[in-house]
Amino acid sequence: MTLLAFGINHKTAPVALRERVAFSPDALVQALESLKEEMSVEESVVLSTCNRTEVYVQAEDISGKRVADWLAQFHGVNFGDLIENSYAYENEDAVHHVMRVASGLDSLILGEPQILGQVKQAYTSAKNTGTVSSNFERLFQQTFSVAKKVRSETDIGANAVSVAFAAVQLARHIFSSLEKSKVLLIGAGETIELVARHLKEQNVSSMMVANRTLARAQSVAAPLGAQVLTLAQIPQHLHEADIVISSTASQLPIVGKGMVERALKARRHKPIFMVDLAVPRDIEGEVSELDDAYLYTVDDLQQIVQKNLDSRRHAAAEAEKIISNYAQQYLAWTQEQASIDVIKTFRQQSEAQKTKLQARALNQLAEGKAPEQVIIELANKLTNSLMHAPTKALKNAAQAQDKRRLSVLADTFGLETKPTPDAYCEAKNEK
Repeated sequence: MTLLAFGINHKTAPVALRERVAFSPDALVQALESLKEEMSVEESVVLSTCNRTEVYVQAEDISGKRVADWLAQFHGVNFGDLIENSYAYENEDAVHHVMRVASGLDSLILGEPQILGQVKQAYTSAKNTGTVSSNFERLFQQTFSVAKKVRSETDIGANAVSVAFAAVQLARHIFSSLEKSKVLLIGAGETIELVARHLKEQNVSSMMVANRTLARAQSVAAPLGAQVLTLAQIPQHLHEADIVISSTASQLPIVGKGMVERALKARRHKPIFMVDLAVPRDIEGEVSELDDAYLYTVDDLQQIVQKNLDSRRHAAAEAEKIISNYAQQYLAWTQEQASIDVIKTFRQQSEAQKTKLQARALNQLAEGKAPEQVIIELANKLTNSLMHAPTKALKNAAQAQDKRRLSVLADTFGLETKPTPDAYCEAKNEK
């Protein structure tokens, strides 16, 4: 039985290819059913996010190429492109990979927490579809446990590693609580949207969004319940803001030193915390000369981000140790299950042989055959039946001159005198 993890992600494939192999919720169910029926996999889970598509399967005859071929056909993409931009892990490596993914160690942003929820959703979808059984149940429960342990016992997610998050974290350190602070966001691009989401998580109750086009500002402001402004209205409202975060594509500064001076005067010199994430800058550098204006640029935040990334990398090394421990626990469990299956099969075969020979002996007795002959025949046949497989294994080991295997077999069968390859060959020649 092979456990396989096959996929593409932000490190191996361009976004154009990742988009083509992504699964919608409806397609996900169809894919899981297809893997079960067409690929004959025993268990499967499919993880699909904006940064990765991964297929986890367990089956007797499975390989990365087979899964790549299935995925290429399912989405109508070129098999060669998929193979060139993909990866595949088997068994122990697959276990480590699944746990690393759920713990945020394989993410675009090291340690990001959203991936654990996405893995949980993938597992739930597969379970509801009926493609999760005992092995994957155990694997994913172990995975969720290790991800939780990594999150709670290391600093993998403790520090900001994006300038947007770093800006909000810096504001939170200065104001301790942002709930009573009023924020002015200048711009309405991806960075400002990300800043806005982080601010919402900090329960900021009052925000203004200023942008060149009101329609775009409205799309950012609506989910926040924020006030919408044009860039021309900033001078009239700047004094209301405790925090100003700006990120536009303007080639010239939007907020000048004089504008900030007037705002501070209207605020009776109550300080303003300002973050300029734009390149070129949106806020004149001379603003930092003002006593009550605290201006940080994208370069300042990049230094914070780099320091935090270094901290996360150190935490990632600790996380790898935790993952290795949990992976070994799961692998030990699977080996134990395999031995139980082997023992069960051995006992079933022995029991079947016993039942067969017992029935034969009882029939012979019923037919009037002498009991002594029946017992002798039963004993001989039963002995021969039980000796056949061990004798064959011993012969094969002797012929291969495999002393180690002979020793293991001797211990297994409880032999007092351990056979040697030479002795076996001599005995065979004498016959």
